[in-house]
Amino acid sequence: MQQRPHSSLFIYLNYSIFLIISLALAACSNTKYLQKNQALYIDADVEVKGEASSVDKQDIRSSLTSKQLMLQQPNTLFVGTRFKVWLNNQKENKKKSNWFWNLMLSERNLEKPVIYDSLQTKESVKRMLSYLNNQGYFYATVNYKESIKRQKATVTYNVNTGKNFVINKIYYEIPDTNLQKVVKEGENLSVIKTGMAYKQELLGSERERLLRLVRNAGYYKFDRDAIEFEIDTLHKTLFRNLMNPFEGIVNVYNERKGMDRPKMDISVRIWHPEDSSIRYQKYVIDSVIAYPDYPVYGNNADSMFKTNQQNELTIRYRQNILKPSVLSRSVILKKGEIFSQQRTNDAINRLYDLGAWQFVTLQYRERTDTPNTLSTYIFLTPKRRQEIGANFEISTSSDYLIGSGVSLNYKHLNIARSATQLSVSLNTGVELIRSQGKWMLQSQEIGGQVSLIFPRFITPFNIAQGTRSAVKTRLTAGVDYLTRSSKFYISNINASFGYEWNASLYKRWIVKPISLNYVGVNLNPVFKETVVNENPYLKRSFEPAFIGGENVTYIYSNNDVLHKNHYSYFRANVEESGAWLNGINSLWGTIASNGKDLESMTNMPIANFVKLEADYRHYWTLTSHTVLATRSYAGVGIPYGKSDVMPYIRQFTAGGPNSLRAWRLRTLGPGRFKDSSPTASTFPDQTGDMKLEGNVEYRFDLLRLFDGSVNLKGATFLDFGNIWMLRKDTTRPGGEFKLGNLYRDLAVGTGAGLRLDFSFFLIRIDWGIPVKVPYFTGNKSGWYLSQWQLGNAGWRRDNIIWNVAIGYPF
Repeated sequence: MQQRPHSSLFIYLNYSIFLIISLALAACSNTKYLQKNQALYIDADVEVKGEASSVDKQDIRSSLTSKQLMLQQPNTLFVGTRFKVWLNNQKENKKKSNWFWNLMLSERNLEKPVIYDSLQTKESVKRMLSYLNNQGYFYATVNYKESIKRQKATVTYNVNTGKNFVINKIYYEIPDTNLQKVVKEGENLSVIKTGMAYKQELLGSERERLLRLVRNAGYYKFDRDAIEFEIDTLHKTLFRNLMNPFEGIVNVYNERKGMDRPKMDISVRIWHPEDSSIRYQKYVIDSVIAYPDYPVYGNNADSMFKTNQQNELTIRYRQNILKPSVLSRSVILKKGEIFSQQRTNDAINRLYDLGAWQFVTLQYRERTDTPNTLSTYIFLTPKRRQEIGANFEISTSSDYLIGSGVSLNYKHLNIARSATQLSVSLNTGVELIRSQGKWMLQSQEIGGQVSLIFPRFITPFNIAQGTRSAVKTRLTAGVDYLTRSSKFYISNINASFGYEWNASLYKRWIVKPISLNYVGVNLNPVFKETVVNENPYLKRSFEPAFIGGENVTYIYSNNDVLHKNHYSYFRANVEESGAWLNGINSLWGTIASNGKDLESMTNMPIANFVKLEADYRHYWTLTSHTVLATRSYAGVGIPYGKSDVMPYIRQFTAGGPNSLRAWRLRTLGPGRFKDSSPTASTFPDQTGDMKLEGNVEYRFDLLRLFDGSVNLKGATFLDFGNIWMLRKDTTRPGGEFKLGNLYRDLAVGTGAGLRLDFSFFLIRIDWGIPVKVPYFTGNKSGWYLSQWQLGNAGWRRDNIIWNVAIGYPF
């Protein structure tokens, strides 16, 4: 959604002037209310020297400036000033109070001035030194220098890392031969390896790995406290000859002569509990009992439960809400299996993924009559079987003034007691424009979709589901009608059949072997004659078509608690249309009595194309209030066979709130082409066969509003990319892709934005301005900075694009 700036710009100027004045005051008055013996803590710096690499030094500096190590942190800066401290002074000392100040002086927007405390600086030095030692820098030193001028204090920490110890040898001391065998078999996956730089956190990670390894081998009672590490930084060569210790010292000197970094040995010890009568043993699952409708505060000894035996699974239930065969198929733990922590976690995830239960609790209870055996209890608290919801939205854009949409959703989570889900959605929307003082309907859309989701693979042949979580078969059918007044009417009937599953914690597959689309087009005669018929490419794009083929999507995302500092998202999609549908078409023509195939009977061609897409995103959490988000996207559609152009609904576009924000939707490209025809202003519709795009966005927190319930955030961004044709189009010169022209064809835009984060949804406003324009002929490279006229209202109206949207662009 997009809109242009209006005449109310002077209102924003007034607020801007107020903000500038406030920031100027904030820059000079933050020490006004301090006592004479107090100093405002304004800055802290860490200078790192030593033998560490430049990358390691950067990581060390980042860690040492954290709140856990540098106990006293300067007040945060906003546009180069301590604006929150100034706001705090307005409330505490000037007692500001009216509707505006009550909004601005929310507790979340205030910061008390940080008064410098030298005792905390000394404690910070101790913590920094301890941290460096834990990172293997045992020879490190930390000093500091403080400077106090005009009641403002700065501190510089001088750090010398010395040399980092590396791991020389790893020894295992495990008296129990069975445990020793388990550990040695998994040694190749060890977190600590010879030649690796020592860090204490590695030992914590290795302890957790060993815990998982041993518990997955069946040792139910194994505890992490049984794992110990001993670090030896004193070389054992010293003690080879106790009668002549000087010989040992010479040996150490000869061995270490020429060493770049000092070395250390690590001993890994796994002991049995102190009580010698207790030894770690493997445990076997003796029985599995499931409660599919267990109440939140239930009791498994309740006499109301009935019992049903399904293979080796005992089902205790009050109401028959799920077929026993479905539950038995979903419980992957079996009698006689050796206990495994990983398999336990998989079993819980598998049950959650059915979508039928609110809570899943799995408990093991040791049997007293049979040693080393476990009874497994699975308590399942069901969800409500049916859900209904509605959404309503209002929007605005560059080609319409008001848009509204309504969607209704219904979901049944347990059709026929089989955990099969039924989902039904209906949606409608309109776009209104105002012309000559009258409201007019510009476009209208109505559609619906029905999905059935089965909790298993449905195939003509058997596929072992294994321990995969979230295995689903999805059958979907939908219809959508779009009317654009005085232009066209498009009907889209679609159906698909496919599978979804999680291959691992971070990897997901969506495979649709059958995907069908029927696209019907009815063009307004005037629009057809004046616009479509004048452009052969657009004419072929608007032809009705059958789109039938297959689709495969792979998704990787590691956004979880283990990747707090940075994480990635990758999506690859392959779509093919025409292969098997052409086969059916030929077969139909062969067996039909009149010799007509599907294309002849329906007078509708089969679309033949292959479409490839790749979307990679990476996010860096720089601080608790700032994030750097990046995205790169590449897509190409290749028509083949009887098709020489992609269907209209499968082509690529550029511009708009989720693409290159310095251009309006569908106005950029292809290549260096710019549509300057009279219809371009009312029907911007540039599409292409290929798209390349990159985005970089720096996001930061600004203020908390309404007592902290709303977070006002800011962003600056850089977008670049374009769309292209694979073949030359005489009606759009310069639109075809040529590798040698790639740099010249790239469009570059920048800008800034605001976000209102309500936690459950986010409203985004972005202002985009072009920096490099492919179709600009003022210079060979296309850089547009020399054409900026920020003081010209007309130029701003045509070149500064407002984008209003819901959610982040990526």
